[in-house]
Amino acid sequence: MATLELQGKWALVTGASAGIGTALARDLARRGANLVLTARRLDRLNALAAELRSQGREVLTISADLNQREAPQVLYAATEGAGIAIDILVNNAGLGQYGSFRSCDLEQELTQIRVNCEAVVHITRLFVPKMVARRRGWILLVASTASFQPVPFLTTYAATKGFDRYFALGLAEELAPFGINVAALCPGPTESEFFEVAHAQQFRGRIVQSAEVVARKAIDALLRGQRTIIPYFSGWISALAVRLVPTGFITWFVAKAARPKDDLPQL
Repeated sequence: MATLELQGKWALVTGASAGIGTALARDLARRGANLVLTARRLDRLNALAAELRSQGREVLTISADLNQREAPQVLYAATEGAGIAIDILVNNAGLGQYGSFRSCDLEQELTQIRVNCEAVVHITRLFVPKMVARRRGWILLVASTASFQPVPFLTTYAATKGFDRYFALGLAEELAPFGINVAALCPGPTESEFFEVAHAQQFRGRIVQSAEVVARKAIDALLRGQRTIIPYFSGWISALAVRLVPTGFITWFVAKAARPKDDLPQL
């Protein structure tokens, strides 16, 4: 069913080719939004676009690699620069890397910072002024429950998601007077390609939410003006618990469970 607030408005979703990004695009389309879909894999974007067009939505696909510094400007030029007003910005693209920091691929560590942080700031900075001028807009940043505490062996990933969450919360307060809702979505284990790409199956957990449920709860909460969105109950409990438990204990406990077998010191 279309949502009156979003009917006919344009949404830009990064990382829309899989997982939560695809689910968010579908959910926004169900609520009446038109979509700009971007990711690296154009074949997947085009397949999703065909599906959403069959439902009566207008869809534009843009192949872009957010690890490249010029990519955010390319997205802006193809949308706002071409007369397409983006009222819903979903910064979903992101990646992680599991392993001992001292042996992880350096380029992948730096890519996490560029995609999870730099591109998020760059894209948001490009689109916010137009939203302010129109006095309307919704911005969703996909962070993680990993943003609430350090996570050894996903060290860089958790740090980038902490950045995303605080960036969203600060921006939410700045933009509220202009009628713009900003929220940080903090999902836990979700059906997606993240665990395979990051080689982090041990963080998957026994209970894994569907991307569709995460997306529906995220957009519902964004429209309500909620600023921190944790789409499952145990995630709220964990987020509260880490405020009460010493950080040193949390990092020790996580490291004990997550340490790679080949990372133990040699005697």
